[in-house]
Amino acid sequence: MKGTLYGIGVGPGDPELLTLKAVRALGEVDVIFAAASTKNDYSTAYSIAKPHLKADVQVIHLGFPMTKDERELKAAWEKNAQEVATVLDSGKNAAFITLGDPLTYSTYGYLQRTLLATNPDTRLQAIPGITSFHAAAAKVGLVLAESKESLLITSGVADAAKLEAQLDVADNAVILKTYKNFDEIRSTLERLRLDDKTVLVSQLGMNGESILMDIKDAPKRPHYFSLALIKKNRK
Repeated sequence: MKGTLYGIGVGPGDPELLTLKAVRALGEVDVIFAAASTKNDYSTAYSIAKPHLKADVQVIHLGFPMTKDERELKAAWEKNAQEVATVLDSGKNAAFITLGDPLTYSTYGYLQRTLLATNPDTRLQAIPGITSFHAAAAKVGLVLAESKESLLITSGVADAAKLEAQLDVADNAVILKTYKNFDEIRSTLERLRLDDKTVLVSQLGMNGESILMDIKDAPKRPHYFSLALIKKNRK
């Protein structure tokens, strides 16, 4: 019988912010797959999950190139999917670990899609994780939404015009991946008079954690692990 691949969200950074189900699965699987850059094999997700792994678990780093070349990306996904399929075909259970939640802006989503396209009988189970924005809101005591309010979850990679249109109709918002186009994001928020309604959180639960209650105080280029929480009626 083929093994099962668990897509496990390991939370935003604190090893204690994993669900009981995630911890149980991590302690039982035979193989751990962790995403890494093709330039090195370091994985933040692995460093978070490590305290919960059994001593003899096999760890395989899957390289994902930082490129926009679709052919290169497609080749990498297919290569990684085949490596995962080979392990599952041997009857071993495995886990692909990812920051936050496996189905929210995660590399697991691409892997899942590729596996099902190339190996339709793959056995998959996603185990949800605590997202960075939920943990950030808890850290600063910010209510993300209540009553009839709407909450926008968007990517900072989007262009300024799209972001402005989204913010125009949302009561509150979360902008993930803010490091990429931060100058544009900050300019957009200032133009909409939301700069003092925005909290910038970086490296949550990690060394170097930073919380800025006004993005006017933010550096020109924040850390890779940064997000913004926006509450229009924030007092």
